[in-house]
Amino acid sequence: MPKLKSNRGAAKRFTRTAGGFKRAASHRRHILTKKSTKRKRQLRAPAQLHPSDVKAAIRMLPYC
Repeated sequence: MPKLKSNRGAAKRFTRTAGGFKRAASHRRHILTKKSTKRKRQLRAPAQLHPSDVKAAIRMLPYC
């Protein structure tokens, strides 16, 4: 049986950790001048993928 391919979009967005999947926060790419320093600083921190999305992420990343 051939190897399964990873979804390349998901591979660039999520990182597998012991507790689930790590993801970056959204709204950090552009139009940063109107966002407060506090808001931008809090968006820097990595977040966990929501438990309801973990099953889909595992399917997209079979070897992570």
